[in-house]
Amino acid sequence: MVRLPLTPAEVERGQRLGALLRRARGPRSMLDTALDAGVSPETLRKIESGRVATPAFPTIAAIADVLDLSLDEVWTEINDTPHRRAVRGAGERSA
Repeated sequence: MVRLPLTPAEVERGQRLGALLRRARGPRSMLDTALDAGVSPETLRKIESGRVATPAFPTIAAIADVLDLSLDEVWTEINDTPHRRAVRGAGERSA
């Protein structure tokens, strides 16, 4: 199976996901977090660093569960682009 190159938007979304997971993990060790989620520490490291921009859903769900993040929070954060913020802000002003 040939994987297509990631788009710039996918890369950026992966970076936002990694940043969210790092913030949510706080002082907790990467090793403990990964083991509790049932993923390898290397996988978590790659996701947090943005090297794996499109991880599998079960992987993200397991990590989010361990970090007490709802999947809604994850979805909102990784899809929160400047354009979406501007559209939301405009809608709030006109309401």
